[in-house]
Amino acid sequence: MAGLQDLYKEIIMDHFKNPRNRGELPPPACKAEGFNPLCGDEIVLYVNIDDDGVITDIATGGQGCSISQSSASMMTAAVKGKTTDEARQLTDDFKAMMGIGVDEDGEPGDDEDAIAAAKAAASSGDAGNIAGAAEKPDLSMGDLSALRGVKKFPVRIKCAVLSWNTLLEALEQASADA
Repeated sequence: MAGLQDLYKEIIMDHFKNPRNRGELPPPACKAEGFNPLCGDEIVLYVNIDDDGVITDIATGGQGCSISQSSASMMTAAVKGKTTDEARQLTDDFKAMMGIGVDEDGEPGDDEDAIAAAKAAASSGDAGNIAGAAEKPDLSMGDLSALRGVKKFPVRIKCAVLSWNTLLEALEQASADA
């Protein structure tokens, strides 16, 4: 398993040092900004969506830790060319991988719920079994699977999901502007 963890670390650092889709897009791109006050991560996201609801271009800017910036890079690569519905589904899938999803009652969870669950699991020594988390690696997640281990570090979950929450804000803004 150590070899897989080393590979995941390598993928995360590659996206951090060589971010994909880095920069700005000119208007009419939707612009959304996200901020994580816990560690100072900042994400600026630019999204172009065509009339068919396809994300034709996406770019990210900002600064922060390797987790937030590599997650943003991976996210832009994963959603580019997808419909907004597919991007929303991928966001749900990613958040489920982070332990954010539905709670025991089937109600939508939030970042605070995930952090509380992760802390409880970590303190009980069961960080690999957080409610709502995917049990096995999903190969369809591609490079995003490298971030799977973040759920073991509760304070870093917000770093990993910052760009995804910012994407949802951009998609909401785009649908309101349409």
